Amino acid sequence: MLRLEGVSTFYRNFEAIREISLQVEQGEIATLVGANGAGKTTLMRTICGLNRAKKGRITYGKKEITAWSTIRRVKEGIVYCPEGRKLFHEMTVLENLEMGAYLCRAQVKENLTRVFDLFPRLRERKAQTAASLSGGEQQMVAIGRTLMASPKLILFDEPSTGLAPMVVNELMNVIKRLNERGMTILLVEQNVNFALDICQKGYILENGRIVLEGDVAALKGNEKVKESYLGR
Repeated sequence: MLRLEGVSTFYRNFEAIREISLQVEQGEIATLVGANGAGKTTLMRTICGLNRAKKGRITYGKKEITAWSTIRRVKEGIVYCPEGRKLFHEMTVLENLEMGAYLCRAQVKENLTRVFDLFPRLRERKAQTAASLSGGEQQMVAIGRTLMASPKLILFDEPSTGLAPMVVNELMNVIKRLNERGMTILLVEQNVNFALDICQKGYILENGRIVLEGDVAALKGNEKVKESYLGR
Protein backbone atom coordinates (compact mmCIF):
# COMPACT_ATOMS: atom_id res chain seq x y z
CA MET A 1 0.00 0.00 0.00
CA LEU A 2 2.84 2.42 0.87
CA ARG A 3 6.40 2.41 -0.41
CA LEU A 4 9.25 4.84 0.25
CA GLU A 5 12.38 4.62 -1.88
CA GLY A 6 15.45 6.62 -0.89
CA VAL A 7 13.45 9.42 0.75
CA SER A 8 15.36 12.31 2.33
CA THR A 9 13.86 15.39 4.00
CA PHE A 10 15.69 18.55 5.03
CA TYR A 11 15.13 21.43 7.43
CA ARG A 12 17.08 24.09 5.55
CA ASN A 13 20.54 22.49 5.32
CA PHE A 14 19.94 19.81 7.95
CA GLU A 15 19.11 16.36 6.59
CA ALA A 16 16.55 15.09 9.12
CA ILE A 17 15.87 11.76 7.42
CA ARG A 18 18.31 10.14 5.03
CA GLU A 19 17.54 7.80 2.15
CA ILE A 20 14.65 6.05 3.90
CA SER A 21 13.24 2.98 2.16
CA LEU A 22 10.36 1.03 3.65
CA GLN A 23 7.06 -0.49 2.69
CA VAL A 24 3.74 -1.15 4.36
CA GLU A 25 1.57 -3.89 2.90
CA GLN A 26 -2.19 -3.54 2.73
CA GLY A 27 -3.86 -4.85 5.86
CA GLU A 28 -0.77 -4.97 8.07
CA ILE A 29 0.53 -3.04 11.07
CA ALA A 30 4.10 -1.89 10.52
CA THR A 31 6.03 0.03 13.14
CA LEU A 32 8.87 2.52 13.11
CA VAL A 33 10.70 2.78 16.42
CA GLY A 34 13.53 4.93 17.66
CA ALA A 35 14.64 7.39 20.32
CA ASN A 36 13.71 11.07 20.51
CA GLY A 37 15.30 13.00 17.68
CA ALA A 38 15.74 9.97 15.44
CA GLY A 39 13.52 11.51 12.74
CA LYS A 40 10.32 9.54 13.29
CA THR A 41 7.92 12.50 13.24
CA THR A 42 9.68 14.06 10.26
CA LEU A 43 9.17 10.83 8.37
CA MET A 44 5.47 10.72 9.24
CA ARG A 45 5.04 14.37 8.21
CA THR A 46 6.80 13.61 4.94
CA ILE A 47 4.46 10.70 4.20
CA CYS A 48 1.39 12.88 4.76
CA GLY A 49 2.84 15.86 2.87
CA LEU A 50 3.39 18.34 5.69
CA ASN A 51 7.12 18.13 4.95
CA ARG A 52 8.28 17.64 1.38
CA ALA A 53 10.81 15.01 0.39
CA LYS A 54 13.82 16.60 -1.28
CA LYS A 55 15.02 13.26 -2.60
CA GLY A 56 13.42 9.91 -3.29
CA ARG A 57 9.98 8.63 -4.20
CA ILE A 58 6.77 7.88 -2.28
CA THR A 59 4.22 5.50 -3.79
CA TYR A 60 0.70 4.83 -2.48
CA GLY A 61 -0.91 1.87 -4.15
CA LYS A 62 0.13 2.28 -7.77
CA LYS A 63 0.30 6.08 -7.63
CA GLU A 64 3.40 8.18 -7.05
CA ILE A 65 2.41 10.81 -4.48
CA THR A 66 5.77 12.48 -3.78
CA ALA A 67 4.56 15.86 -5.04
CA TRP A 68 0.95 15.59 -3.86
CA SER A 69 -0.53 18.11 -1.43
CA THR A 70 -1.55 17.02 2.06
CA ILE A 71 -5.23 17.59 1.18
CA ARG A 72 -5.01 15.28 -1.81
CA ARG A 73 -3.35 12.59 0.31
CA VAL A 74 -6.10 12.82 2.93
CA LYS A 75 -8.76 12.57 0.23
CA GLU A 76 -7.06 9.38 -0.99
CA GLY A 77 -7.17 7.89 2.53
CA ILE A 78 -3.79 8.71 4.12
CA VAL A 79 -4.65 10.19 7.52
CA TYR A 80 -2.24 11.33 10.26
CA CYS A 81 -2.91 11.02 13.99
CA PRO A 82 -0.26 13.40 15.38
CA GLU A 83 1.93 13.16 18.43
CA GLY A 84 0.50 15.08 21.39
CA ARG A 85 -3.07 14.70 20.08
CA LYS A 86 -3.31 18.36 18.89
CA LEU A 87 -6.95 18.81 19.94
CA PHE A 88 -8.89 22.07 20.05
CA HIS A 89 -9.20 22.20 23.82
CA GLU A 90 -11.99 24.78 24.07
CA MET A 91 -14.14 22.92 21.57
CA THR A 92 -16.40 20.03 22.51
CA VAL A 93 -15.64 16.40 21.82
CA LEU A 94 -18.24 16.40 19.04
CA GLU A 95 -16.81 19.55 17.45
CA ASN A 96 -13.30 18.05 17.51
CA LEU A 97 -14.58 14.91 15.84
CA GLU A 98 -16.43 16.90 13.19
CA MET A 99 -13.18 18.70 12.34
CA GLY A 100 -11.82 15.37 11.16
CA ALA A 101 -14.66 15.11 8.62
CA TYR A 102 -13.79 18.39 6.88
CA LEU A 103 -12.89 16.58 3.64
CA CYS A 104 -15.36 13.73 4.10
CA ARG A 105 -18.75 15.38 4.64
CA ALA A 106 -20.82 12.67 2.98
CA GLN A 107 -20.04 10.06 5.64
CA VAL A 108 -20.23 12.16 8.82
CA LYS A 109 -23.16 10.32 10.43
CA GLU A 110 -21.88 6.89 9.50
CA ASN A 111 -18.34 7.60 10.71
CA LEU A 112 -19.57 9.24 13.91
CA THR A 113 -21.58 6.12 14.73
CA ARG A 114 -18.46 4.00 14.19
CA VAL A 115 -16.40 6.24 16.46
CA PHE A 116 -18.99 6.13 19.26
CA ASP A 117 -19.28 2.34 18.89
CA LEU A 118 -15.51 2.08 19.28
CA PHE A 119 -15.35 4.63 22.12
CA PRO A 120 -18.68 4.64 24.05
CA ARG A 121 -17.21 7.11 26.56
CA LEU A 122 -16.99 9.74 23.84
CA ARG A 123 -20.72 9.46 23.21
CA GLU A 124 -21.28 10.17 26.92
CA ARG A 125 -18.87 13.12 26.84
CA LYS A 126 -19.64 14.55 23.40
CA ALA A 127 -20.81 17.89 24.85
CA GLN A 128 -17.77 18.31 27.13
CA THR A 129 -14.75 20.35 26.10
CA ALA A 130 -11.63 18.44 25.14
CA ALA A 131 -9.76 20.21 27.94
CA SER A 132 -11.99 18.54 30.54
CA LEU A 133 -11.03 15.01 29.48
CA SER A 134 -8.34 12.72 30.84
CA GLY A 135 -5.26 12.01 28.74
CA GLY A 136 -6.63 8.65 27.67
CA GLU A 137 -9.96 10.16 26.67
CA GLN A 138 -8.18 12.88 24.70
CA GLN A 139 -6.30 10.18 22.81
CA MET A 140 -9.65 8.55 22.02
CA VAL A 141 -10.81 11.85 20.53
CA ALA A 142 -7.62 12.13 18.47
CA ILE A 143 -8.12 8.63 17.08
CA GLY A 144 -11.82 9.27 16.54
CA ARG A 145 -11.05 12.47 14.63
CA THR A 146 -8.72 10.44 12.40
CA LEU A 147 -11.48 7.89 11.71
CA MET A 148 -13.89 10.66 10.72
CA ALA A 149 -11.77 11.14 7.57
CA SER A 150 -12.51 7.58 6.37
CA PRO A 151 -8.85 6.50 6.33
CA LYS A 152 -7.37 3.59 4.44
CA LEU A 153 -3.88 4.11 5.88
CA ILE A 154 -3.52 5.53 9.41
CA LEU A 155 -0.23 7.09 10.50
CA PHE A 156 -0.07 6.93 14.30
CA ASP A 157 2.65 9.15 15.80
CA GLU A 158 3.55 8.22 19.42
CA PRO A 159 -0.03 7.43 20.54
CA SER A 160 1.09 6.02 23.91
CA THR A 161 2.94 9.18 25.04
CA GLY A 162 1.92 10.31 28.54
CA LEU A 163 -0.58 7.52 29.10
CA ALA A 164 -0.79 5.17 32.06
CA PRO A 165 0.10 1.49 31.41
CA MET A 166 -3.53 0.40 31.73
CA VAL A 167 -4.58 2.98 29.14
CA VAL A 168 -1.74 1.91 26.84
CA ASN A 169 -3.14 -1.64 26.95
CA GLU A 170 -6.57 -0.29 25.96
CA LEU A 171 -4.94 1.64 23.12
CA MET A 172 -3.19 -1.51 21.93
CA ASN A 173 -6.54 -3.29 21.72
CA VAL A 174 -8.08 -0.38 19.80
CA ILE A 175 -5.30 -0.43 17.20
CA LYS A 176 -5.69 -4.20 16.82
CA ARG A 177 -9.45 -3.78 16.33
CA LEU A 178 -8.93 -1.12 13.67
CA ASN A 179 -6.55 -3.41 11.86
CA GLU A 180 -9.04 -6.29 12.06
CA ARG A 181 -11.61 -3.97 10.45
CA GLY A 182 -9.33 -3.54 7.42
CA MET A 183 -7.24 -0.50 8.35
CA THR A 184 -3.58 -0.50 7.31
CA ILE A 185 -1.44 1.11 10.01
CA LEU A 186 2.04 2.62 10.29
CA LEU A 187 2.81 3.12 13.97
CA VAL A 188 5.63 5.32 15.23
CA GLU A 189 6.62 4.63 18.84
CA GLN A 190 9.31 5.01 21.48
CA ASN A 191 7.60 2.28 23.50
CA VAL A 192 9.20 -0.61 21.63
CA ASN A 193 7.58 -3.38 23.67
CA PHE A 194 4.15 -1.91 22.90
CA ALA A 195 4.95 -1.48 19.21
CA LEU A 196 6.47 -4.91 18.61
CA ASP A 197 3.63 -6.64 20.46
CA ILE A 198 1.03 -5.53 17.91
CA CYS A 199 2.86 -5.20 14.60
CA GLN A 200 3.88 -7.72 11.98
CA LYS A 201 6.96 -5.86 10.76
CA GLY A 202 9.26 -3.20 12.17
CA TYR A 203 11.94 -0.68 11.27
CA ILE A 204 14.52 0.76 13.68
CA LEU A 205 15.41 4.40 13.02
CA GLU A 206 18.58 6.03 14.38
CA ASN A 207 19.91 9.47 13.45
CA GLY A 208 17.61 9.75 10.46
CA ARG A 209 18.48 6.36 8.99
CA ILE A 210 16.91 2.91 9.15
CA VAL A 211 19.52 0.67 10.76
CA LEU A 212 17.47 -2.52 11.18
CA GLU A 213 14.32 -3.98 9.73
CA GLY A 214 12.47 -7.26 9.76
CA ASP A 215 9.51 -9.19 11.09
CA VAL A 216 8.69 -9.09 14.79
CA ALA A 217 10.43 -12.34 15.68
CA ALA A 218 13.66 -11.23 14.01
CA LEU A 219 13.68 -7.86 15.75
CA LYS A 220 12.85 -9.25 19.18
CA GLY A 221 15.65 -11.77 18.78
CA ASN A 222 18.22 -9.20 17.66
CA GLU A 223 20.79 -8.48 20.39
CA LYS A 224 21.14 -4.81 19.43
CA VAL A 225 17.38 -4.31 19.75
CA LYS A 226 17.32 -6.15 23.08
CA GLU A 227 20.15 -4.06 24.55
CA SER A 228 19.13 -0.68 23.15
CA TYR A 229 15.32 -0.80 23.22
CA LEU A 230 13.86 -3.78 25.07
CA GLY A 231 15.86 -3.41 28.27
CA ARG A 232 17.01 -7.04 28.36
